[in-house]
Amino acid sequence: MKNIALSERVGKIKPSATMAITAKAKALKAEGVDVVGFGAGEPDFDTPDFVKEAAIDALHAGKTKYTPGAGIPELRDALCESFRQGEGLDYKREETIISSGGKHALYNIFQAILSDGDEVIIPIPYWVSFPDQVLLAGGTPVFLNTRETEGFSFSVEDLEKVITPRTRAVVINSPSNPSGAVLGEDLLQDILKLAVERDIYVIWDEIYKKIYYGQGKLRSLPALYPEGRDNVLVCGGLSKAFSMTGWRIGWTLGHARVINAMSMIQDQSTSNPTSFAQYGALTAVRRGTEHIAPWLAAFRERRDILLEGFGKIDGVSCATPEGAFYIFPNISCWFGKQWDKGVIKDSHDAATYLLEHAKVAVVPGEPFGSPENIRLSYALSTDEIRKGMERIIEASEALRP
Repeated sequence: MKNIALSERVGKIKPSATMAITAKAKALKAEGVDVVGFGAGEPDFDTPDFVKEAAIDALHAGKTKYTPGAGIPELRDALCESFRQGEGLDYKREETIISSGGKHALYNIFQAILSDGDEVIIPIPYWVSFPDQVLLAGGTPVFLNTRETEGFSFSVEDLEKVITPRTRAVVINSPSNPSGAVLGEDLLQDILKLAVERDIYVIWDEIYKKIYYGQGKLRSLPALYPEGRDNVLVCGGLSKAFSMTGWRIGWTLGHARVINAMSMIQDQSTSNPTSFAQYGALTAVRRGTEHIAPWLAAFRERRDILLEGFGKIDGVSCATPEGAFYIFPNISCWFGKQWDKGVIKDSHDAATYLLEHAKVAVVPGEPFGSPENIRLSYALSTDEIRKGMERIIEASEALRP
């Protein structure tokens, strides 16, 4: 039995760094260690009561059986109506699919559009699962460098240079996990125009769209350039804006041909998302994010505490996040410095040092494509953030040349 080989695809991927650091921090806490955990990528607020009540009502009504594989029609139609009212975009039911979370939606997209050797352009820094999901679909990730000093942005000329005849898509996640960066509308329009010209898809991951600290609201990419609508696969869900990470409800809107392919893949893998969770989601989509204003105020306050704290550490730079709930400081000034257990050579060493010396859990930047950075989630209480930031400052001062 031990000599039976695993598939080659398994050898191409890595465990999730964010899941690993969160699990390690929870294990230490279970042992009674006072750890401040900045690892989790989920809001610390509870799911709104009106969503929970809708799911409970669905349970009591016996809505616990199989649903259509692509999701209940009412939810798909509500999603279309939400985009019609909020974005002025006219999607039809057959151009939507409900999946078991945003991650599942992305997985299905890559499975549907990639053949062996096809390329997907992924800007750095990136969410850790993008490259591995491309690899699992037989594709090749192609990484696009961004400029940290310009808020992790890039130019359309930068993008054009890495497009080849094998390019099938570019992934745009704005606001970004891990940096909180928000790309400007002019750049986004140019990206979509280039995608139309070069006949490639833009996989538009807008899972953090509602968590935005700027003026007005963020728009979905097709609304910025409607002529390119069929080149965009809009991926979203309820996990962040509704604090429904465990409910596993995500979606994709796009050309019916791609959605149909995704539906066939989903039919042969997971089938439908959880029935009663879909009915909770139906209420969430219909009512919208009426609850989110106090969440944004709390996130902004927490973000600013961290920005102020890292500003006190000599040599550390940190772009201001415009959305999401992550901060991504550059801690390369620590490289080459020592502590009792060795020399800090990269972000993994930095994360180990902070966990063991300061009892602060952060995620190394290397799995996000940025080995000079660390990621901190500020989805935890203000008191915990202040305590954790004080420990990080002390730990920085304790390093030796």
